Amino acid sequence: MNKKEDLIQIINQKLSEKIRKLESMILETRASNNDTKSSMGDKYETGREMLQQEINNLQIQLNEVLKQQDFLKTIANKPNEKAEKGALVKTEKGLFFISVSLGEIISENQKIICISPESPLAKAMNGKQKGETLSVNNMSQKIIEII
Repeated sequence: MNKKEDLIQIINQKLSEKIRKLESMILETRASNNDTKSSMGDKYETGREMLQQEINNLQIQLNEVLKQQDFLKTIANKPNEKAEKGALVKTEKGLFFISVSLGEIISENQKIICISPESPLAKAMNGKQKGETLSVNNMSQKIIEII
């Protein structure tokens, strides 16, 4: 397997883990919401409403992770010549995978930061090639390599 294929697999595992956790939290919260239904009247309506809001928030998070998983499927496992969706960009400051916003992951003892194409850093990198310089928040960095 090549580096990009490994990365996509690691990210997919992390997203699947998040999905399982969120689904489990939604089920637990629904169960506790059902427990309060048989209780005494109005005093508990507020508690039920708060639990329902919690379920809605978890559902929003779950939908976001599912979108990230779908987006990950659109990334082609091919070498890139410029910084764009699916590119692994090495700069003086680190190694960045333009894919989904997941933060730091470790692959082959190397720290890789997964960023969304919508992030300010990815936007600053977009279209740039090896040897070019980009600037974000008054910090410049040079692109050393693009995979």
